[in-house]
Amino acid sequence: MLQLANIPSAILSPEYRTFQSSDEYYVNLARGHLVQLVFQQNDLVKSADDCRNKYVARQLFRQLAEQGRLSIFGFAEDNWSAQARTKTSKRLPAPSNSFRLYGDDFRPGNILINDANEVVSVIDWEFTYTAPTQFSLDPPWWLLLDTPEMWDAGIDDWVKNYELRLETWLSAIKEAEAKESTGSGSKSTEFPSPVYMRESWETGRFWLTYAARKSWAFDTIFWKYLDERFFGPREDGVEKNELWKIRAHLLSEGARNAMEPFVERKVEEMKDRRLVEWDPEAAKSRLTEVLFGCELE
Repeated sequence: MLQLANIPSAILSPEYRTFQSSDEYYVNLARGHLVQLVFQQNDLVKSADDCRNKYVARQLFRQLAEQGRLSIFGFAEDNWSAQARTKTSKRLPAPSNSFRLYGDDFRPGNILINDANEVVSVIDWEFTYTAPTQFSLDPPWWLLLDTPEMWDAGIDDWVKNYELRLETWLSAIKEAEAKESTGSGSKSTEFPSPVYMRESWETGRFWLTYAARKSWAFDTIFWKYLDERFFGPREDGVEKNELWKIRAHLLSEGARNAMEPFVERKVEEMKDRRLVEWDPEAAKSRLTEVLFGCELE
C-alpha cells in the first residue's frame, strides 16, 4: 500500500499494534481497502460508476466489520446474512477471538522433503503473521498453485478446478488427523479441520477471508461471491457497472451523502496522473471525508 498506492504511512495502523479481537482485525483490514480507494491516484478507478461500485463495496464491508458481523459470517452464530436465513443445516461455531500463526504466502514451494517424501523443513516465513483463527479454518488458496485473479481461464474456471482439488485436500487432511488421533489416543481437535474447511467453501467464508486480505482482488470477489450471500439475490439483468445501485440504500446516511462528492473528486484525479505526496494532517483530513462511524440501516 505504501509503495504501489503511495498511501501516507501516517494514516495506517501503527506497525506494532496488537489487536484485542478478531473484529478489530477485520475492521482494520476493511479500513485499509477504503484507504486505498481514497489515496491511490492512478490505475484504481476506471470510471464514475466503477468508482461507485468500489465505494459502495468498501463501505458496506467496513460497516459489517464494525458491527462484528464478518467474524461470525458462515458460522453457527451467523444470524444476520441472507444466506444464514435460507440454510437449514447446523454450522460449526466461530472461534472466540483467538489468533493463530498464519502464512499468507505459504504454498508447496515452502516445504522441503527428503528422498522418503518426509517433510524436513519449512522455509520462507517472511509473510507469516498472527491472524484470527478464522483464517486458518479456510482451505488453502494454493491447491491450484495459482491465485483466482491470476488464473488464465478466469475465476469461474478456477473455482471449477479448485473444487476438484479441494476434495483431495480434505480427504488427505481427514486421514492425517485420524492418524494423529490414533497415535495420541485422543481426538486431535474438537471439530475436524476438514469439516470447518468444507463449510468455509460452502458458505463463502473462504472468499471473505481472501477479499479481506487481497486488495487487488477485493471488488471482483465482493460482487461475485459475497454480495448476494450477505444481502440476498440481486435483480436479473443488472449491468456490472451499476451494481452499486442495488446496494447503495444499505449505506449509512453519512456514507450515502459522501459518495457523490467523493466520486466527482476521484474522477477529476484520474485526469492528473502523478504521485501525490501527502502532508500527514492533510491526509487525515481527507480520510475523514469518507471514514466515519457507519451502521447498516
